[in-house]
Amino acid sequence: MVRRHFSTTALEALCTQEHLELIDHIDTLRLQGISHYISLPQIIVCGDQSSGKSSVLDAISGVSFPVRSNLCTRFPTEVVLRKAAQTGVTVSIVPHRSRSNAEQVKLSGFHEELDSFEGLHHLIEKAKAAMGMHAQGKAFFNDLLRVEISGPDRPHLTIVDLPGLIHSETQQQSANDVSLVQDVVKSYMREPRSIILAVVSAKNDFANQIVLRLAREADPSGTRTVGVITKPDTLVQGSESESQFLLLAKNQEVKFTLGWHVLKNMDTERESSSLSTRNREESEFLSKGAWADLPRSHVGIDTLRTRLSKLLLEQIVAELPGLIKEVKTKMDDCQQQLDGLGQPRTTINEQRSYLLHISQSFQNIVRAGVDGAYNDPFFERVDSVDQYPKRIRGVVQNMNEKFARDISEYGHYRHTSDSPNNKEDSTGEAQTVVTRQEYIQHVELLLRESRGRELPGTFNPIVVNDLFQEQSQLWQNIAESHLHNVWAATNAFIIAVIRAVSDAATTVSLLQEVTVPAFDDRFQAMKQKLTEVLERYRSGHPITYSREFTETLLKDRRERLKAVFSDGLEDFIEQQHRYSSSYLDSEDVGPILNKIFEFNEVDPARFVAAEALDSSLAYYKVALQRFIDCVAIDVVETTLMQHLSNILSPVVIDNMSDTQVSRIAEEMAGNRYLRNQILTKLEVLRKGSDICRKFINVPKPAEASRDVQDAKDVHGVLLRSRPPTKQLTSQEVGQDLRSGIPFQNTLDRPSESPTHVAPLFNFSRREVYSKGNQTKNL
Repeated sequence: MVRRHFSTTALEALCTQEHLELIDHIDTLRLQGISHYISLPQIIVCGDQSSGKSSVLDAISGVSFPVRSNLCTRFPTEVVLRKAAQTGVTVSIVPHRSRSNAEQVKLSGFHEELDSFEGLHHLIEKAKAAMGMHAQGKAFFNDLLRVEISGPDRPHLTIVDLPGLIHSETQQQSANDVSLVQDVVKSYMREPRSIILAVVSAKNDFANQIVLRLAREADPSGTRTVGVITKPDTLVQGSESESQFLLLAKNQEVKFTLGWHVLKNMDTERESSSLSTRNREESEFLSKGAWADLPRSHVGIDTLRTRLSKLLLEQIVAELPGLIKEVKTKMDDCQQQLDGLGQPRTTINEQRSYLLHISQSFQNIVRAGVDGAYNDPFFERVDSVDQYPKRIRGVVQNMNEKFARDISEYGHYRHTSDSPNNKEDSTGEAQTVVTRQEYIQHVELLLRESRGRELPGTFNPIVVNDLFQEQSQLWQNIAESHLHNVWAATNAFIIAVIRAVSDAATTVSLLQEVTVPAFDDRFQAMKQKLTEVLERYRSGHPITYSREFTETLLKDRRERLKAVFSDGLEDFIEQQHRYSSSYLDSEDVGPILNKIFEFNEVDPARFVAAEALDSSLAYYKVALQRFIDCVAIDVVETTLMQHLSNILSPVVIDNMSDTQVSRIAEEMAGNRYLRNQILTKLEVLRKGSDICRKFINVPKPAEASRDVQDAKDVHGVLLRSRPPTKQLTSQEVGQDLRSGIPFQNTLDRPSESPTHVAPLFNFSRREVYSKGNQTKNL
């Protein structure tokens, strides 16, 4: 295993100790799985297959990973680089959520450590075997391989290397593999806090490389994408292809806000090749030819490593407020889910206590609904059809009123029409339409068939009862339909209440064990009560002491007499006007009466039938109002509504056996599993919240240290700004740097310090500059 020693001085200058701790804590959260729930700032390396991604990873980390040029990354690999006193390697697996619970537990337990880099290849192969790569024969996995590398010369950086994007299926890679890899890469790219490192190989036309299209789709504005060009040494010097890739490197072809970077990969086919050799060859190649014209801050692995460290740190600090907000939202969601599951219920006492709590809440809501006091949050505003049924008192009141209208309009069997021409008036399907004269003829027939000892000109009172029974025969069907509607509405109300006060599993059990049987009993009690009420009108003889009966009877007779007098008087006056124009006087009263009686001569039997009909209709009117009230009060209110809150009362719970209580209230295995999952998630989120809040006031990297000012030119030179200053020409700057690199900017410099400018990332944290005869430690 090859190691690479490189300076981390520049990286340390960018980060305070607080920054380093923040990065460590973010990685700890990622290891604990918080990235399953929220997007964490991270750098992801993406590229087409064989684009040189893994070589870029080797160069950044300073460790040669066991990847050969003819192979590709088979799973996401998270490389965590950390500065520490001791060298070490830790390999672990973060299982994907799609894994079963048993698989997740098994893979999470994979945790191997090394005190050197020599066994890394074997350790990664061991991790592959744990994932099942060899046994299952799968080409790609969604699980995350985490490799943490620590040492005194390691930078603070975390990078995720993703499988290479496949252009087409082969014998080794199926169409499913092509789709799977794209899905994995897209899912990482879509994370809004991910910095995309889009690796493009100079061996192929960049317009044909999938990674650029996917990067544009995930990051249309290009604000979180860094382009990396690899294998520039494969281009023919002075060729059109080289010119195109130079324009790309200058951010003129595919523009990213974060720009582009150029690297020369190590030749993996050379057995003796090392990272130190790679870096030397890269520096030599990029310092000559057309590549020498590029800003030095945009070429080479050292500047890329520092550039990425700063980008990641800036991203973490910038995203902290958003992370805190998102974590809080997720925590609130978890708590809401836990509230929905209720308290854990393992013992019989906990289960009975749970049911008692439900019954108390149930009674409070039901009583409020029955009383029409809609102050509880359960009774939401009636903005939709779904909410209206919860206000049960209003629902039942409206149903009772509709029942009264329906039975008044359609409850009488024979519907009397004003005249023969109106016999086709719309009525209920079960009603029969007749004229009054037809109705009287029907009564005459009934009188003859029911004649008893009554004198001529009178009728047998039993006829009134027979007529009433016939006229009220539709009451039962209308009333039963009303009761069914009320029962259905209250049943829906009770179900809604139970759902509101218990979890889904307990709701089903309570409905099956308690409310459905209780409601069936209530419905049977309502039908029995209705039968009792109807029996009052079906047996015995008509009884009423209501003044409305006599008033109705007298009113009907008066109306008919008025009609008779009116008809007779009009006929008399009409005849008188034919022969005389004189006014009527007292002598005309007798002839007028004679004319009226002559006009109203009726058959005695018909007269008696009319009287009997009037009596039965008057009694029907009184009885109907009494029946409507009886149904509303005795059947609906007394038999049903007043018992609703007792369907699931604490007394009912107290009378349950332990077996029944457990059957109803025992927490389902699925709920227990869900509770544990939510609690685990909540704990991870709480830790995340604590860490984010702890570091919320951490300054941005540019503000963190006054030793390093963010006064870089496009070539990546850091300038120390101290007054007094004077302007340097580009020639002077080039002489100071002694690097031969041309500069286009004029740069501020301390007038007393002719050698203050240092190449980026190579200066020591402890420096000395002169001011007069004084010396100061930086």
